[in-house]
Amino acid sequence: MAFTDFSKIDTVKELNTVLGEKSYVEGTSATQADVEAYKAFRTAYPNFSRWFNHIAAKADEFDSFPAASGASAAAEEEDDDDVDLFGSDDEVDEEAEKLKAQRLEEYNKRKAAKGPKPAAKSIVTLDVKPWDDETDLEEMLANTKAVQMDGLNWGAHQFIPIGFGIKKLQINCVVEDAKVSLDDLQQAIEDDEDHVQSTDIAAMQKL
Repeated sequence: MAFTDFSKIDTVKELNTVLGEKSYVEGTSATQADVEAYKAFRTAYPNFSRWFNHIAAKADEFDSFPAASGASAAAEEEDDDDVDLFGSDDEVDEEAEKLKAQRLEEYNKRKAAKGPKPAAKSIVTLDVKPWDDETDLEEMLANTKAVQMDGLNWGAHQFIPIGFGIKKLQINCVVEDAKVSLDDLQQAIEDDEDHVQSTDIAAMQKL
């Protein structure tokens, strides 16, 4: 089912229902159907999309955000009831600094309790294609796994027939997104020019 008309709220509800059962609009990996739905939603709700992406990027800072304006106003009104018109500015500043230090200490404790944020990772399926049916696939596999990068871990593999007696190597790996460039990884594999004709990303999914 195509999700391209978000002028009706029912489209949003239907897409939400679909994504409750799977990660993508169609199939088990990202397709143009996902791209079309994403672009259509962003076109229909540009301000919401901008806000959502902006706030999502700050997820690790949520605990440090100040209170909502309504809560702040209520707190200020309550504070006004307790104002000592004859008190000194030094006393007010001192109390404010103590409160600020207390809140900062509480925030640091919560942050420390959570521990370091886990690195974002993806599982990637690569297709490695040989030159012909005479290519030594086992040697091609060994050379592929010999490619080592910080944040790269090789997984299971299989040889899949693609026609005329030729088989391609399909191999899984887990990469840390911030450390491993897939372009660099593919280039490193393709440097084995005696065995590798080309490489493709067959599938990719966030862990």
